[in-house]
Amino acid sequence: MSRRLQGLPASPGIALGPAWWFRRAERGPLRARGEDPAVEQARLEAARQQAAAELAALQEANRDRLPPEELAIFEAQTLMLQDPELLAQVEAALAEGASAEAAWSQAVEAFVAQLAALPDPYFQARAADVRDVGNRVLRHLMGAPEEPAMPAHPVIVVADDLLPSETVRLDPQRVLAFVTEGGGPTAHAAILARRLGVPAVVAVGSALRAVPDGATLLVDGEAGWVEIEPTPEVIRQARARQARWQAERAQAEAVAHEPALTRDGVRIEVAANVGSLEDAQEAFRRGADAIGLLRTEFLYLERTAAPTEEEEVAAYRALLEAMGGKPVVVRTLDVGGDKPLPYLPMPSEPNPFLGVRGVRLSRQHPDLLRQQLRALLRAGAGFPLRIMFPMVSTVEEIRWLRALLDEVRAALAREGVPLPEDLQVGMMVEVPAAALLAEHFRPWVDFFSIGTNDLTQYVLAADRTNPAVAGMADGLHPAVLRLIRQVTAAVEGTGKWVGVCGELAGDLQAVPVLIGLGVRELSVNPVRVPEVKAAVRRWSLQEAQALAEAALAQEDAPAVRRLVQEASA
Repeated sequence: MSRRLQGLPASPGIALGPAWWFRRAERGPLRARGEDPAVEQARLEAARQQAAAELAALQEANRDRLPPEELAIFEAQTLMLQDPELLAQVEAALAEGASAEAAWSQAVEAFVAQLAALPDPYFQARAADVRDVGNRVLRHLMGAPEEPAMPAHPVIVVADDLLPSETVRLDPQRVLAFVTEGGGPTAHAAILARRLGVPAVVAVGSALRAVPDGATLLVDGEAGWVEIEPTPEVIRQARARQARWQAERAQAEAVAHEPALTRDGVRIEVAANVGSLEDAQEAFRRGADAIGLLRTEFLYLERTAAPTEEEEVAAYRALLEAMGGKPVVVRTLDVGGDKPLPYLPMPSEPNPFLGVRGVRLSRQHPDLLRQQLRALLRAGAGFPLRIMFPMVSTVEEIRWLRALLDEVRAALAREGVPLPEDLQVGMMVEVPAAALLAEHFRPWVDFFSIGTNDLTQYVLAADRTNPAVAGMADGLHPAVLRLIRQVTAAVEGTGKWVGVCGELAGDLQAVPVLIGLGVRELSVNPVRVPEVKAAVRRWSLQEAQALAEAALAQEDAPAVRRLVQEASA
């Protein structure tokens, strides 16, 4: 009997094939106490050297197969093996009598916790990269075996989650799709799936454990479900959809560099969310009209001191140049949580997502934001720069931010520094209060960018990274859509604009609803740009507006999705 499991869509497409569970080799318990600290230090050093040699071999073996941004993960892991702060924590534990494996594991998990506490899902997912290299060293310390090899035939890879080095060891010619119990759309398995062009469904939850090896699975990466032992009729329908999807994707990629115009000629800017120079280069190649969200946290993480102003200027200028004169929306530093940065000590918080993060943290450390604004204004001369502030929840906050920006700009002008002529200033709408009072924020900004990931979880009290409630955190819920409409209504007739930079912008079912609500910029994962542009072109503005009005009247997200499906048929 067939059974359907619902998860989160992570990579579009349809796949049919046998399940193969990726199961890690069992590792024994950690030995808490060690021998002489010098002996334990020598053991750790040997394990680190073995791990570094393996990472170098992985890079070399995949140099012709993986793009630079994928190879960079292993370069970062190699650097982590030499991280002074991490090694200092380990050495302190060794001096107190801990074993090498216990000291190493404790230090790595502390680093993982810092990343996991960051508010941005992109950086939460990077915690897997840290745990990956940590496990590699532990494997050598404890003599654990290598992971099992894939079968010789194509399979649907099923796992609790997948780490970076685990995914690159999989033969892409034999991967039909990925299905994971945990993770999210920014997890490494999801990223790899999108790059390989295979479907992926994540955050399916513990029900996935009931799937036996070899069971026939049907995976729909667009709708986010997995069917176990599907019937022949379900398979026939899926194959027909798969053929249509493949043809549509090829057509979308062929015209990806052309503007996204609705059928009645309204242009919708399709931008990209990026977190590195490599991401920006990929966005340009994929036809993105702009960068709609540049996450600047990559400059601040995994280091023991804040970047210098000159480091920031160089990084921002390289990103602006990579986009060839297209607009770049730069989000100022958005961190928070339980001591996420070693050089920004913060007290532990019981709920970091409702605590000191984003602008709240910047107000506690204004010199850090002041330096970032100086660097952005210096780098942005001659480019269409957009500066965006995160996690704004009160009008008083945006007033303070604008005053600080004006102060920095005036100081640079007195120094004779060239400044951007095409500068816009905006704010993220992630907090319900910001959406509800958008007309009061409007005089202080040129644009709003709606972060639907946070907005949705705050509105529905559902953490999208928690498999138990992730299915509830659907941005197409009418309660979320009504807040989006409140923001777009606030800018009507003013010449200002509203974008969406959360995962909802890349949801093809959401595209017509967002356009109909008045959103004029959709910022998505770079690989989604061609398909989102194609989705825009399928609708007239009038049709999208009628659909959006009907969506606002629904009672829940599934009802909105059914509405869109019926209108698309």
